[in-house]
Amino acid sequence: MSPARSGGGAGRWLARLLNPGAPAARRAQGTQTRTLAKAPADKPRPLTTQRVGDDLARRGYRFRIDDDGDVTGTWDGNRFWFLLLGEHDEILQVRGRWAGALPPGARLAVLQAANDWNRERIWPKVYTREEGGGLALYAEVSVDFEHGATEEQLAQTVSCGLVTASQFFSTVASLAPPADPDTPDVS
Repeated sequence: MSPARSGGGAGRWLARLLNPGAPAARRAQGTQTRTLAKAPADKPRPLTTQRVGDDLARRGYRFRIDDDGDVTGTWDGNRFWFLLLGEHDEILQVRGRWAGALPPGARLAVLQAANDWNRERIWPKVYTREEGGGLALYAEVSVDFEHGATEEQLAQTVSCGLVTASQFFSTVASLAPPADPDTPDVS
């Protein structure tokens, strides 16, 4: 279940993304904004699935560990994975899959839209794959943390992946033709 459906609405989960500190810490700070100069020194540490899960839990998100050992969850109906890649699990990739479906006949238009998105934006990288007789859309943000990541860097990467992919998925949903009842569901 997505955080938006677990008692908060889309605006609330987006607000937690943009301000990932613990709710109690935010309340204790009152209306003051903590600046980087006042923040305690946070030394980079190696990425782990536990650290990713801890970051999501601090935000109040629900997620699970799948059979491959990856962190996964659903945000606004779209499936996301938080993958550790690379020889030493030093690359964090936030990968989202749009919950909608597009017919194979829309392939050219979808590829053009994905190309336009990738040309005009840094994040996320977007692409399409044929799945189950239709087209699936994916969005990815990948960051190499060869020398480790601070808690803030980890939180920013998770936020960037979720927010930018969600923006792409919302854009696609607003432009997509109405669902054809004869098109197989590829989710």
